[in-house]
Amino acid sequence: MTATSPMSPGPVPAADITVDGTGLLCVTLLLRLRAAIAEAEPGTVVQVIATDPAAPLDLPAWCHMTGHHYLGPVPNDDPDGTVYALRLSADARPTRPDAPWRTDRPSADTEL
Repeated sequence: MTATSPMSPGPVPAADITVDGTGLLCVTLLLRLRAAIAEAEPGTVVQVIATDPAAPLDLPAWCHMTGHHYLGPVPNDDPDGTVYALRLSADARPTRPDAPWRTDRPSADTEL
């Protein structure tokens, strides 16, 4: 099953992993996301349910920083949360366990 996202070029694939971040703020949401994908294979589609108003900014930024592919919001019928999708990348930069918003190496477009 797929859904069309207004921010992605085509249908968003069905989730292989769903992370429920209902009621969580950015840092806790990213910690939960990091734990959920720790053993996941590249190409895995992750859908994140988020109620944090910063999630539409934080999730794409986190994907950009780590190298995962942000697929965009997923249309859904849940009035309590928005669902966002991402696809795990084989060449993603790992995040630090104590700070999931930081990577151990700079992104490709960061000047050294």
